[in-house]
Amino acid sequence: MRHHLRKAQELYASGGFSQTARSALRYLPIEINNLVFRLRHGSGSRVIEEDWDNLLILDACRYDMFAENVDFEGRLESRISLGSSSEEFLERNFGDGEYHDTVYVNANPFIPKLDLDTGTFHAVIDLLDEWDEKLQTIRPETIANAAREAHKQYPEKQLIVHFMQPHAPFIGERGRQMVGGGWTMDHDPEKEPGIWNQLRDGTTNVNLDTVWSAYNENLDVVLEVVLPLLKELSGKSVITADYGNLVGERFSPIPSRRKFGHPYGVHSEELVKVPWFVIEQEPRRVVSTDPPVEKGSVSDEKLEDRLSALGYR
Repeated sequence: MRHHLRKAQELYASGGFSQTARSALRYLPIEINNLVFRLRHGSGSRVIEEDWDNLLILDACRYDMFAENVDFEGRLESRISLGSSSEEFLERNFGDGEYHDTVYVNANPFIPKLDLDTGTFHAVIDLLDEWDEKLQTIRPETIANAAREAHKQYPEKQLIVHFMQPHAPFIGERGRQMVGGGWTMDHDPEKEPGIWNQLRDGTTNVNLDTVWSAYNENLDVVLEVVLPLLKELSGKSVITADYGNLVGERFSPIPSRRKFGHPYGVHSEELVKVPWFVIEQEPRRVVSTDPPVEKGSVSDEKLEDRLSALGYR
């Protein structure tokens, strides 16, 4: 809601009442669909209120694709996420609290963008400086290694590990060959806006079977890194996602054109039903609360570059 109010204020400042009113009318069917979804599925779960020692977040991972791809031991459940984008998920889960018993190993630009790296957690291990310019993302191996170090450094803290895959760009062998991934050294989001935008705008000849293949491959890439990491983390671990992704679905009960990507504030099963995969392991971690660790800030220019590469600009 705060996001929509901010957007309304920006529209009013730039275009006045008429432009704000037109935008509100365009968004009304989405709000009606959201209301119907909440009546059917509830308002969602705050991840910090769940029971876990380690929370591994796979960015933009749909429940159905996770269920089809996971092949190691654990208990698969589902949750309704509080957001359909990283911004909404992070803001609604952590924006109003202090979690000084938790360390956040982060590869998502919205953590510093929302100022969640200052005072919200005991510590934030920010990996945006580990950006792979060729792939235009942060490799899952980089995140897993940072999680191992954080586990050793903060043995009495809950651990959140935020991977960027399976979110585009697609970095698997097949995915790198697909136009629209955004991994080239001369990446220019104006020339190559990302596969979801290209599909939405009808500016690509890539078919959906190819996209699904690259998207699932991106999940395999991160799961190959997650599995050995799980064996090294003490306590109860949960693999989940911040939100899912639309791959040509239509909204309901008020119908829409086919949709792609993960727009803010749109709640449908493809977007906010996420996996909740539980791996029980004893002994459980004894957690303590301590004052937050100070850290340096990330420059606005770097944040905008990272957000642009991931399709948010």
